[in-house]
Amino acid sequence: MIFRETALKGAYVIELEPFGDERGQFARSWCREEFARQGLPTELAQGNVSINTTRGTIRGMHYQLAPHAEIKLMRCVRGAIYDVMVDVRPGSPTFHQWVGVELTPTAFRMLYVPAGFAHGFQTLADDTEVNYLVSAPYMPDAARGLRYDDPKLAINWPLPMSRISKQDSSWPLVA
Repeated sequence: MIFRETALKGAYVIELEPFGDERGQFARSWCREEFARQGLPTELAQGNVSINTTRGTIRGMHYQLAPHAEIKLMRCVRGAIYDVMVDVRPGSPTFHQWVGVELTPTAFRMLYVPAGFAHGFQTLADDTEVNYLVSAPYMPDAARGLRYDDPKLAINWPLPMSRISKQDSSWPLVA
């Protein structure tokens, strides 16, 4: 795995290193030792699958308050997504800045979203599936979010929004 830090400190795009032969390809998507060598936490608590039927669907922007803050390791296994993270760490030099990365099954890369970041994605194709690992279980009382269309954040989504949950469309704007 190749770890490339983004403009947001502690957030990485991780390029998988596929090995191919006549059967197809193989790549590791998780290796505790490689993450530890990067100084990244290696405790994972849960694996999730998100299936989205319609292109343009937005999920997010979600985060959990400490002590339940989550690290996420995102990978698109069918279709395509534009994956976005926003720094919500008070006092951070990149507070309320965002980075977006396109993830597809054939790109062989993942997004490492550190604790203290809001996260969401938009589907770029119908029938998109995302698999991701998280470091902490979901705690409803700690759940928070940012509006996907907050003018202060000015996230540049690649498509018009086609579907979003009532909850995700009603998160408050940042002041």
